[in-house]
Amino acid sequence: MLNLVLFGPPGSGKGTQSEKIINKYELLHLSTGDILRGELADKTELGIQASKIMASGELVSDEIVIGMIKNKLLANQDAKGYIFDGFPRTVAQAQALDDLLASFNQEITSLISLVVEKNELVQRLLKRGQEMGRADDNLETIENRIAVYEKQTSPVAKYYENQSKYNPVEGMGTVDEIFKRIESVIDK
Repeated sequence: MLNLVLFGPPGSGKGTQSEKIINKYELLHLSTGDILRGELADKTELGIQASKIMASGELVSDEIVIGMIKNKLLANQDAKGYIFDGFPRTVAQAQALDDLLASFNQEITSLISLVVEKNELVQRLLKRGQEMGRADDNLETIENRIAVYEKQTSPVAKYYENQSKYNPVEGMGTVDEIFKRIESVIDK
């Protein structure tokens, strides 16, 4: 089973590349945002808990997010594998994900990290903001999002590097050039 974490800072191209990976390798896309919205819409027990937490302005706990991912794994046990998008964001989440997958006799196969220079990230996000009208793609917010990523999320790469599962991929170039680099990692 192929279980991937596609990783990288905001603007590194994770969304674009995850679509290509999903299509080629027939993996189930596990986006924590999508899962959360689905649990809320279906009014599941976890969705109701999350709704109450979100209504108070708090972040949904790792325990609830892991529970939602577990439900998704249980409902899709025939999948060829999974691609995790937006998760894990912290080392604690990575450890919880490893424990969850172990309960299914699975593990993360690889963390593929898209490596892009900061100036390029800023330019990509500013361009996306102009093209798509995203309010969160302004210079101040972009700088903050990159700083938060570097402080809170980038340690996840070291966690998987310690397991020999960290695979950096140059995220500069055309979409197809980057995808060829990703394919070479996955096909190993």
